[in-house]
Amino acid sequence: MWSNLPLDVLANIFSFLSPDTLARARSTCKNWHTCANSYPLTPTTTTTTTSPWFLALPIRNHRPWCYVHNPVINNWHQLSLQFLPLTSIRPIAPIGSLLLLKLTNSTTLQLALCNPFTKQFRYLHRLHISRTNPAVGVTILESSNSNHDFHFPSFRVYVAGGMSEAAQGGANYEPNVEMYDSRFDTWQIVGSMPVEFAVRLTVWTPNENVYIKETLYWITSARAYSVIAFDVSTNRWKELGVPMAERLEFATLVLRNGALALVGGTCGESACIWELNEGDLWCLVDKVPLEFGLRLLSGKRNWESVKGVGNGDVIYLYRDLGFGMLVCKRVGDMSGWEWFWVDGCGYIKGKQVHNCPIRGTLIHPTLASSYLLEQVANY
Repeated sequence: MWSNLPLDVLANIFSFLSPDTLARARSTCKNWHTCANSYPLTPTTTTTTTSPWFLALPIRNHRPWCYVHNPVINNWHQLSLQFLPLTSIRPIAPIGSLLLLKLTNSTTLQLALCNPFTKQFRYLHRLHISRTNPAVGVTILESSNSNHDFHFPSFRVYVAGGMSEAAQGGANYEPNVEMYDSRFDTWQIVGSMPVEFAVRLTVWTPNENVYIKETLYWITSARAYSVIAFDVSTNRWKELGVPMAERLEFATLVLRNGALALVGGTCGESACIWELNEGDLWCLVDKVPLEFGLRLLSGKRNWESVKGVGNGDVIYLYRDLGFGMLVCKRVGDMSGWEWFWVDGCGYIKGKQVHNCPIRGTLIHPTLASSYLLEQVANY
């Protein structure tokens, strides 16, 4: 029966498979391989039926590889990045099944998009103002357009602050915001910002951001941690304090239950999770179990080397590629969360993987092609 199915019907069945399962299906026979390569596979899964994969990009990537963890079968895969024009990159944010990248070997900001599973890549157009080390944030647009789906949504990229070369040969902090809209493939300057926020976002922000209800949030570590918020609909800026701001050794913002959450840890104590409530008040909602925290820190009590990432339903705390990850995942209703351990990437297909520092992100993988990556940007 399977060998007699029309290719378009078979392709629709393939669209329900995860990337690793589809890759195995492609190698089953010549007919399946032709089908998978000849027909566009429209993704049919949604956020309610799939879990994001953890993608680990080595910070000093001397080899053109990244590593992804499939949470469904608890398995690591190695993906080649040889399709990229260079390997000096840093993940900024996932956009559906795409990854927004920053080129780290460039003095001024240059952004790019890629799908590491289909090996598609393109540069975004250059900004109107050449900026060094600005803050970058991403918003997903709601749309009734038939081309808009979970895997390839329309989006905007906001770039705030940064330094630029002044006409007199000096350097300036740029107190303004540029915005890229994927629907028009263009940049435009959309507003101003306080100079002090431009300075702090340039010097003290690691670029990770969270977007909730028309507001972008970045965390800064100037003297003590704080949060800078930008309402994209009103062009209003404000600063928020954070709990234990002067004592935190690490802090990261994540989305949790549809709200802004802060994950942070202090020396000799367990890491905690706070959620931001109405009135800009932080509420303690969870703590890292002591035994898991000690395992993540290899028996030490220092949290400085820990990083975190979350997408609303799951939070990952991690260090290096081979050390393993601590995961907090929502189970059942909105109030149920569970902690568990995921082993690091030590071996792939029986071959040992070199341990290294990583930067992680969460992505919903697909082998479908993106029309946006088929466009050619002027670089």
